[in-house]
Amino acid sequence: MENLSVEFATPQGSVCAVRDVSFRIAAREVLGLVGESGSGKSVTSLAILRLLPPQARVSGAIVFEGEDLLALPEDRMRSIRGVGISMIFQEPMAALNPVMRVGDQVAEAVMAHEGRPYNHGSEHSPRRGRRAGKHEAWRRAVEALRTVAISDPDRRARDYPYQLSGGQRQRVMIAMAIVNRPRLLIADEPTTALDVTIQAQVLDLLNELREKFALAMLFVSHDLAVVSQVSHRVAVMYAGSLVEMGEAREVFRNPVHPYTRGLLNCAPTLHSDRSQPLRTIEGAVPVLTALPSGCSFEPRCGSRIAHCAEAVPPMIEVAPGHLARCPVEAERH
Repeated sequence: MENLSVEFATPQGSVCAVRDVSFRIAAREVLGLVGESGSGKSVTSLAILRLLPPQARVSGAIVFEGEDLLALPEDRMRSIRGVGISMIFQEPMAALNPVMRVGDQVAEAVMAHEGRPYNHGSEHSPRRGRRAGKHEAWRRAVEALRTVAISDPDRRARDYPYQLSGGQRQRVMIAMAIVNRPRLLIADEPTTALDVTIQAQVLDLLNELREKFALAMLFVSHDLAVVSQVSHRVAVMYAGSLVEMGEAREVFRNPVHPYTRGLLNCAPTLHSDRSQPLRTIEGAVPVLTALPSGCSFEPRCGSRIAHCAEAVPPMIEVAPGHLARCPVEAERH
C-alpha cells in the first residue's frame, strides 16, 4: 500500500478518513493495525477489497501480486475477492445470514467463484482453474469447518447461526475466509466479544492457518494485548494516519510516539495498583472535518512543542525499521 487516502463527501464538508497510509506485508507475516475506534483501521481494510461505498474517493496504490487493485476493472476485482484476498468481518452474528445453514454459507463462498478461476500459483490452492459443482462446494465447506476445528463438521454444517456459540460462529467466519485458500487474510477485530479462553483458541487457530497456507495477514484490532501475541510488525493509526510502525517487540518495548505510549499506559497489567483508577489519554479524538493544522495528536499530547502545531510531521526512522511521526523525535534526530 502506497500513500492511500480515502475521502468522503458529507454535508459538513469533505472528511479524510484515511490519509497517506503506506505499508507492506510479506507472505507468512502478520501486520497488526491498531488504534482507537474511528482511527481509520476498518476503512483501510475495506479499501483493500474495494468494498467502500460509491461516494468514497480513494487515491494512492494498493498493489497485490503485481496488480494495482485500485486500477482493476470490477470483474477482475471480483475474481480476487475471497480467493486472492479474504476478510474476516466483525461481529459474526451480524455478518452471517440467520436463515441459511452455515455450511451453505461457506459453500456459497466457493460457488461465487465458479467459472472465475483465480490462478495465483499457490501450491495450496484447491482450485487451479477447476470448476466446482454444488457437491464439491459442500464437501469443501465441510472440510473448511473441520480445518477450523469445529467438532462434528458434517452435522454442524447443517446448523443455523443461532444454534452455534459465539466461538463457533467466529470459526465459521474464518472457514468462509480460508475455504478458497487466499494469499492475504484481513482479520478485522476477529476476537471482539469473545471471552479470553475462546480468544486464545481463535488466535492459535489463525496462527496455524497462517503457517499451513503461507498466509499474509493484516490483523486489525484495538486490543494491544491481542496484537502483541500475533503480530510480527505493528502499525499504529490515529485520526486516519499512521503515527508509528515497526517490529512488534520494538514498538511495545520502546514506543516513541506519545499516542503509542498513551495507549500502552492505559492497558492494565498484573502490577497495576487496583486502588487507583485506570489511566486515560486526556482529551478526545479530533473531529475529522476540523483536524489540527499540525500533528493531529498535538491537542492531547503532554510532550508537544511549538513546532507540533505548525505542520503535519513526516515519518522518520528513529531506529532501524522503526518509524514514527513525531516532531519532538524529529528535533532530537
